[in-house]
Amino acid sequence: MNSSNTPSSPEKVDFKAIQQLMASAMTSVDQEILQQLNSDVVLINQIGFHIVNSGGKRLRPMLVALSASALGYKEAQHTTLAAVIEFIHTATLLHDDVVDESDMRRGDDTANAIWGNAASVLVGDFLYSRAFEMMVGVNNMRVMDILSHTTNAIAEGEVLQLLNINNPDTSEAQYLEVIRRKTAKLFEAATQLGAILANENKKTEDALATYGLHLGNAFQIMDDMLDYMAEAEELGKNLGDDLAEGKPTLPLIHAMSHGSPEQANFIKETIKAGNRDAYPEILNIIKATGSLEYTAEFAKKEALLAIDSLSIIPDSEYKDAMQKLALFSIQRSY
Repeated sequence: MNSSNTPSSPEKVDFKAIQQLMASAMTSVDQEILQQLNSDVVLINQIGFHIVNSGGKRLRPMLVALSASALGYKEAQHTTLAAVIEFIHTATLLHDDVVDESDMRRGDDTANAIWGNAASVLVGDFLYSRAFEMMVGVNNMRVMDILSHTTNAIAEGEVLQLLNINNPDTSEAQYLEVIRRKTAKLFEAATQLGAILANENKKTEDALATYGLHLGNAFQIMDDMLDYMAEAEELGKNLGDDLAEGKPTLPLIHAMSHGSPEQANFIKETIKAGNRDAYPEILNIIKATGSLEYTAEFAKKEALLAIDSLSIIPDSEYKDAMQKLALFSIQRSY
């Protein structure tokens, strides 16, 4: 890593300081989101407002504005595209919670727990279609190309993850392919869009896309790790949800390959059954096999790759914020 262009201190990143830097841009994004959510179908408004206003970090839309600002973009189209990114993300959350049968997200009841599965799926479909209406309005074929391929990749990632559910033979490579499509691809699109808006050359555009991809990987790997080490109240969901859903995430995959035959078999049977009651014993195995440390180191490498990719762009407070976001992705506890 280029030490002259990256934060050298391991100090805790102040995420609120990054939010403050982008406060004006994100206020505009929030206004666009609220305006575009408006529908004469009351239930769409209710569910849309519920999930959009449920306390998320708005990280993905912020990345559109941050990357554009880091490249000197001064116009306003990033506001629309940031809202598009948030709508795509929100639609995936609505669908995810139905597939996973989740009842808590960000510390609140999920939309499907309140209004039911059918309403959640259909409002998710509305958000996807509204996002495509908005991106058409930008009138940029490169934008359309990236976002259409991104949405398709996310759907593929969801199906791949479904195939891995209750499958203890899922490999590390298969797990990484799921998170690349399901999570990292939208981060990649967000930062790449900033470069496109700024009319940057392909080398810079690729560098910004690379940043988003590795940031998304780091973020999701830490998300999966937090299911085995965070406090439920801070995390905003029930601990052991991944285990109960039979998801073979990186801590489990590593523990199976580094534990004793008995330990590996116990994890396999737990994944097959989706047994939340086994959480305490699974946690002991994960700790004993060094799987949390392995997962944390994997996420750290992804974060550092993200930071390295920014060496091509000039120093600024926005670049600094992007570097710090990569560090925040692996420091966070929620």
